[in-house]
Amino acid sequence: MGSAIAAAALPQPARAASLRAQVESAAAYSTGVVGAYARSLGHSGSFTYNADEIFPSASVIKVLIMTCVFQQVDRHPELLTHKVKLELDDFVGGSDVLQNYNPGDRVSVSLLVHAMIEQSDNTASNALITMLGFEAIAATAKRAGMLHTQLKRHFMDFAAIVHHSNNLTTARDMGWLLYQIDRGAHEGVPTVASVRSCRRMIDILLRQEDRDKIVRGLPRGVPVANKTGEIDGVRNDVAIVDPYGEAPYVLSVLTKDLNDFSNGVIAIRRIAKAVDVAFRTG
Repeated sequence: MGSAIAAAALPQPARAASLRAQVESAAAYSTGVVGAYARSLGHSGSFTYNADEIFPSASVIKVLIMTCVFQQVDRHPELLTHKVKLELDDFVGGSDVLQNYNPGDRVSVSLLVHAMIEQSDNTASNALITMLGFEAIAATAKRAGMLHTQLKRHFMDFAAIVHHSNNLTTARDMGWLLYQIDRGAHEGVPTVASVRSCRRMIDILLRQEDRDKIVRGLPRGVPVANKTGEIDGVRNDVAIVDPYGEAPYVLSVLTKDLNDFSNGVIAIRRIAKAVDVAFRTG
């Protein structure tokens, strides 16, 4: 797919053109393929770049898993305190929180969700996938309007992950999911989940520990509710910028086919900086 660019409702044509040029430059620097989606909650401004290109999701798809959990919490409030039995097949690498647990141990759904998002714990993610089931997660994606997103496998040890995974998404899909979560929290209307659940999800995302991509491209001190993802040749980050501020916006930047992952990280920072200038000073 070519680099289809669309900019709508940005403050001035010159600024939109400048943003387009900066995103194109950052994408070229990345050494790979880049997709981006940005949308402002307050002013309906939006910007897309390869927004419907399909990318390996890596761990950003954990936001979808969290959304599925909180949709069930809305129906069954006691679910967060429910204890899930950890299965042997759930245990994989990249699990800093649950690495000292054992098969057969029981862990609350609340702990699993926090570990999955805040530390990107893969064992916690697998336990939640096992509890929810792939069909329920797919139904959540469909209801959210995520037209090109699929979760087909559990998370594996980092060394075993291959580039062409079965967990796929687009910048638009991830950005649209975050937009609905932020709208629910900010405007006080049920969207993909209840208002309370949307706010809970944002609060968890605000504690996410990997701050090396979008966050590094923004002015210091700006609150960011984000989720990152990394596998071979892929560096992703999706975020709600200043979710409880007066003019929040969402930004989703996905990459693939990176020859040098550090270039991909720098490209994400540059895109974040350019979008922030266009959206927050407009």
